[in-house]
Amino acid sequence: MRYETATSIPLVTLSIVFIAAYSVQVLDTHLPAEARLALTIVIIVIWVVFAVDYLIRLLLSPNRRAYFKATLRELLSVVIPVFRPFLLLSHLKQIPFFRSRSGASVRTTVVIHAALFVILFVYSISLAVLAVERDAPGATITNFGDAIWWACVTVATVGYGDVYPVTAFGRLLAVILMAGGVAIVGIATATIVSYLGERISHRRHEDPSAERHDQMEAERRDQAVAEPA
Repeated sequence: MRYETATSIPLVTLSIVFIAAYSVQVLDTHLPAEARLALTIVIIVIWVVFAVDYLIRLLLSPNRRAYFKATLRELLSVVIPVFRPFLLLSHLKQIPFFRSRSGASVRTTVVIHAALFVILFVYSISLAVLAVERDAPGATITNFGDAIWWACVTVATVGYGDVYPVTAFGRLLAVILMAGGVAIVGIATATIVSYLGERISHRRHEDPSAERHDQMEAERRDQAVAEPA
């Protein structure tokens, strides 16, 4: 706990620096060789820090097997570059405010994590697809605008087909994006339904007459429908 509290803000900062460095490296095609090399060194150093941090937390854990199973997302983010921006989400929960159990903190955590997940999911896969697609023969995704557009319509399960990946790795990322889109739509729908159910239940608990009023309204509607017959 002391280690995570002490390293949370520096690791969040490094996660943001990593996203920025990776973005510049992919998006700026006219970057001088020296600057590109410097960005590569920064990315490698941050990757090493992430890897060492994961090993330290694993070693400090009293139950390493349980910790390993519970942190597969963090391990995947360390091993596979395209998922490293998601380390930002992993380290946000280590900030004291987001570890609070107050109602405001829980609601804020859920909203921030959901919004950041969608943004980072679309953004990071767009960068990765652009990096592997733009120089491929017959590529249709040749700039960041096309990559973002493709990622948005794919994650929304629309898929117009005007642009699409042509490389094997690009198509693998497309499958991941499709699966993530289905999960995001399903979770969003379930969250809205749960919220509405909670509000209705809360309203009836505060005002017991509301439930009887709803029943009377339903009976009047049924009677109005049955009268013409």
